[in-house]
Amino acid sequence: MTSTTPTVTEEIKRYLRTGDTDPYHAAWSASSFLARAQRAGVDLENALVAEVSRRANGWEPPPALMAMEDLVAFTRTKVEPMVRGLFPRAEHDAVLALVEKSVVFLTPANIEEVLRDARWPRSAWDLANLYLGAIGADLLADDAPQILGISEETTCYVSPAYFDEEDPFADFVVHEVAHIFHNCKRRKAGLRETRRREWLLDIEYRKRETFAYACEAYACVLRQAKKPVERVALAAELRDSFGTGDARVEPGDVAEIVREAAARRNGWKVILERCAPPKRKRPAAPSAAKMESER
Repeated sequence: MTSTTPTVTEEIKRYLRTGDTDPYHAAWSASSFLARAQRAGVDLENALVAEVSRRANGWEPPPALMAMEDLVAFTRTKVEPMVRGLFPRAEHDAVLALVEKSVVFLTPANIEEVLRDARWPRSAWDLANLYLGAIGADLLADDAPQILGISEETTCYVSPAYFDEEDPFADFVVHEVAHIFHNCKRRKAGLRETRRREWLLDIEYRKRETFAYACEAYACVLRQAKKPVERVALAAELRDSFGTGDARVEPGDVAEIVREAAARRNGWKVILERCAPPKRKRPAAPSAAKMESER
């Protein structure tokens, strides 16, 4: 029984269909692994760009996105309350300077550049499906994830469907920026790092999505209700209407965190406390009697 090496055409088709690639790039002929990888990268990239363009078929973005003149100002307006609530005053300017330029809305004008600049082939494939899903085009695979945002390091890619969202507790810009806080080290924002403070925010790994959803919903509550009693009432509605469809999140937990946050002066601190890693207990110092007995 012999195995045959797939052809370049077969590998390109597999990538477009699944997002998977051969780490050895065996279908491409070259004198070295690096040369094969470079050839494979160019071919896969070109094929993905061409396929997305074919499926998009001249789609035009929504008027709200076309009319946006200052994306930095728009992003800052969305995330500034979150930054000011989660970080100490001395760090506000540094964090805002980092995140206000972090959001990229996918449009016909930038989709090719975004796909070509993606760090990994799989990332490019996910971004392609994010864009295609937003414009109502066929996804590259029937089981491709239907998402409205992706975060990579300090960049948040947001679907143009953002402007069609009708859920009163949804804001994908806030959601994706919230993920930056646990993915980005403090030095990236020009802040001092210590052994105990390496990341912008220390969020328990299992609660990262809970944190992002809670920030997203609470930001919407603050935007719609100005008085504390109104915020509590609005947050109570979240328990009945909130559903993520995300297996990593328990909707009841998010609703409870937001309800508690709405009742407090700075609800952002509630979200941070509820999603922080468990505090490590310091070992108890030995008693004088024990020390004496051990002599």
